[in-house]
Amino acid sequence: MIRYSVFAVAIMFAFVAKAADRPNVILFIADDVSWNDYGCYGNSAARTPNIDALAAGGIRFDKAYLTASSCSPSRSSIVTGRYPHNNGKGAELHKPISGNIPWFPEVLKDSGYYTALSGKHHMTSTAPKSGPGARPIPFDHVDGGRANGNSGGHANWLSVTEQRPKDKPFFFWFAAYDAHRDWDADKQWDVAKYGPMHKASDVIVPPFLSDDPETRDDLASYYNEVTRFDYYIGEVVNELKRQDVFDETLIFVLADNGRPFPRAKTRLHDSGMKTALVAHWANGIKVTGASNSLVSVIDLAPTILSLADCDVPESMQGVSMKPLLDGTSSTIRQYAFSEHNWHDYEAHGRSVRSGDFLLLKNFRTKLAWQGPADSVRSVSHQKLLALRDANMLSAAQADVLLQPRPEIEFYNVANDPHQLQNLAGNPLVASQQEKLSAVLEQWMNETGDSVPPLISPDTFDRESGKALPKNSIKAKGALTPGEDKRADTINASGPR
Repeated sequence: MIRYSVFAVAIMFAFVAKAADRPNVILFIADDVSWNDYGCYGNSAARTPNIDALAAGGIRFDKAYLTASSCSPSRSSIVTGRYPHNNGKGAELHKPISGNIPWFPEVLKDSGYYTALSGKHHMTSTAPKSGPGARPIPFDHVDGGRANGNSGGHANWLSVTEQRPKDKPFFFWFAAYDAHRDWDADKQWDVAKYGPMHKASDVIVPPFLSDDPETRDDLASYYNEVTRFDYYIGEVVNELKRQDVFDETLIFVLADNGRPFPRAKTRLHDSGMKTALVAHWANGIKVTGASNSLVSVIDLAPTILSLADCDVPESMQGVSMKPLLDGTSSTIRQYAFSEHNWHDYEAHGRSVRSGDFLLLKNFRTKLAWQGPADSVRSVSHQKLLALRDANMLSAAQADVLLQPRPEIEFYNVANDPHQLQNLAGNPLVASQQEKLSAVLEQWMNETGDSVPPLISPDTFDRESGKALPKNSIKAKGALTPGEDKRADTINASGPR
């Protein structure tokens, strides 16, 4: 009897030790923030001291890419570890993930993690709430993250961290509304917390925007939202240190898509699809500094689950980043794929990145990629329209409104960081273009991607950004990409 008790106690302590080795995990997700709008990524005007500190003590990924530069498809892709078209209707804005697909927080919760979502959710499922076909509840706690004087989505991050159960590892999905239009940080600014507002004279105006006072003011307000997002990350970090759990907590900082300005949000170019990705974990990251390894946000789910000693569902198409955190590998993937599907406007584009090259294929060449409706309504976009009407657009600015667009765009991103020089058809890069074209086609075939003859149409005016009358929108019979091939049941990842 005594021998059996000792054995049972040994098993119990082994289980506890195993659980103790599992990291706490936090995802800090910004809303509509481009990769180069943080101090640690070289922006001298944006103030992000807390994110910069995490990068200094962790890993700054310099080749991290989203699968969609569109809010809910991007978040849905992160939570399932799948490409947007493999999530069913969730490939498009505001639409649900197919109910057969697991979310990684479900797995964490089932394995003993306390899970919480505070802030922007924007993820839904076709699965029923109860009964046959219902999915497990992914989060123990959910709140919208808003309070009087703070509508940025981060109002409750600190209290969630303070009030968590102390006897469980935890996973927090902390998602801000910063920096989504319309700007509210300016109206709710607290100098004591955030410091002075950004000056219009200090902002960095990308070459595809108009450099005028109104656009600069627009960018300054956007920078304010980025700084407010950073402040609340610092609040959580300080609380983790107070609880003496900071070193055992894996933190990722990223965004769901690019800034809500022309030629960024919804675009397949880096200004829309590249994301800042900072990882910090004092007890787990072996080699710190900048990483040039190619990663996709669908790699986050299998990474977190593998580090939490959970089985990774076969539905997940990403690959674990654990070798990069261990410092044992410089490469986990050769290719990163992204999608441009309906987001206010009809669109269908695909891209693949590898090494220094980016290839884009557009299946709706007659239409401009001018950005979503909130961007079109912005003063920054309207200033470009004024330049167009005055015949004063630069080549970079003209690309925002270009129609028809080329079917193929090919860029050397190392030499052309803004992707302004289309090399498609250039004999000097013909072999690279041919290779990536074949890889993209293989990925589309293996993952069940498709170009339905009728896809979701425009629901906003392309000049004003105003909603179109519902009786003018002909969406009957429209399909989402991959729907005709039942891509939501396909788990193949395609080339990696």
